[in-house]
Amino acid sequence: MACTLLRRLACLGLLALAACTHSDLRPDYPRIPSTVLPVQPDAPLEAYAKRIAAQHGSDSGLRLISDSNDALLARIALANRAVHSLDLQYYMFHSDATGGLLAQRLLAAADRGVRVRLLLDDLHVAGNDDVLRILDGHPNIQIRLFNPFLDRSKSTLSMGMQFAGDFSRLNRRMHNKAMIADGAMAIVGGRNIGDEYFDADDSVNFRDLDVLTVGPVVAEVGQMFDRYWNSEQSFPIGAFHRKTPSAEKLAQLRKTMAASARQFSESGYAQSLVARVGDLANEAPATAWAWGTATYLADDPEKGNPAADAKDLHMAPQIRAWMDGAQQRLTLISPYFVPGDRGVAYFKGMCDRGVEVAILTNSLASTDAGNVYVAYASYHVALLKAGVHLYELKPDARRGRGGSSFFGSSSGSNSLHAKAMVVDEQHAFVGSMNLDPRSVHINTEDGVIVDSPALAKALLAIFADATKPVHSYQVLLDDKGSVYWLGKTPGQPEVRYDHAPETSWWRRFKVNASGLLPIEGLL
Repeated sequence: MACTLLRRLACLGLLALAACTHSDLRPDYPRIPSTVLPVQPDAPLEAYAKRIAAQHGSDSGLRLISDSNDALLARIALANRAVHSLDLQYYMFHSDATGGLLAQRLLAAADRGVRVRLLLDDLHVAGNDDVLRILDGHPNIQIRLFNPFLDRSKSTLSMGMQFAGDFSRLNRRMHNKAMIADGAMAIVGGRNIGDEYFDADDSVNFRDLDVLTVGPVVAEVGQMFDRYWNSEQSFPIGAFHRKTPSAEKLAQLRKTMAASARQFSESGYAQSLVARVGDLANEAPATAWAWGTATYLADDPEKGNPAADAKDLHMAPQIRAWMDGAQQRLTLISPYFVPGDRGVAYFKGMCDRGVEVAILTNSLASTDAGNVYVAYASYHVALLKAGVHLYELKPDARRGRGGSSFFGSSSGSNSLHAKAMVVDEQHAFVGSMNLDPRSVHINTEDGVIVDSPALAKALLAIFADATKPVHSYQVLLDDKGSVYWLGKTPGQPEVRYDHAPETSWWRRFKVNASGLLPIEGLL
């Protein structure tokens, strides 16, 4: 009863704000509930999933996707092979080359009768939703926006005014990432949709991880998707538009997307993927999957409602309880790492009882998030004194240096975006959750934990490779208790740095100055 009342109050508050400010919201627009379609035996993906899972009982199967190109191909393969339904939930879905290609495949799926539901966080959609609105006009495509801005203007002033007037709500974003095909297979992990997540950007690329899943855990992903889709925080995109796009606009968009896809297929990037398409077309045997008891975790969508937010809506306590089970080793990959005093005390407690704690995060040179780095760096000494092993990814880590496919082959700089954890070489987590206050307290997040030595081993191999001196800097303390960094280039001796490597004094000054602001809880 209390939760229902809070939801109604939150909705009334949203409508009240719409009434007293400029708003494009149509309060009377229908929000029709829907759920994941039942799994159908005629779906090729379901037939494959059932076949490989036959000997694994209640275990789920997971395949780690560390290669950025494979991550794009896996999503395209699911879109191409789906015959009944596609459900996608993302924080960002760019309209660039790779995002446009996936959108074109979703439209093609809808044209052949597949129901497509696309749920997007509105932070990067507001003011730029014309194409999405046209797609939403397709009878088989439905698009909803999470925690939407009421004024759809592209104006920075408008966005700023809305944040100022409704900060407690608009500051809460849906950071989840999931894609479900025919209720039979799902992709969960850290990647958004866009060139920089698929190694297709010439300037910067995010090094990330996903898992492709089959088995019982897929149904858990679908059930949580439905909770987000039908939540009070999710609005149909049509509720913000007065006119319904014409069939002619959809037909023109279809032609434009097809032409863009053809042009993209001629690019050097696309040509490099041709050989791998055949690999994905051939279904991998059950032995190529890691099997184990898996659980899908996600924050409740009500976490996005400041009036209803409560600790029992959060997934962080479940992650904490899972990490508590570490007996020998705790390995963490987190691009944004702001442990806070409580986190430092937690890791110290781990080290004190004999658990080896190792953490890989971004270096200042490999991320634009200066405030986050400064907040993390403020805990350097305490973490190192506690016995934690710290590593920071270099912006020029390369596969060509002997690195794994995790590093890709783009000439652009690298920034860590993967979120993964391994407990005792037995249990693994891959998802969207950073180890920072925003992920824990503000944004909604998701991920999969699995009891699988095979998957844990694969993640540890990536960690071991990524933390080599040619790929990362090791952060250490000298005899005087001062922080320094060690790194090297191939064929050269190790080099010591007494400040953040590969950064100018001006960059260090700016981020240190911004670090004086009392905003750690918002990072």
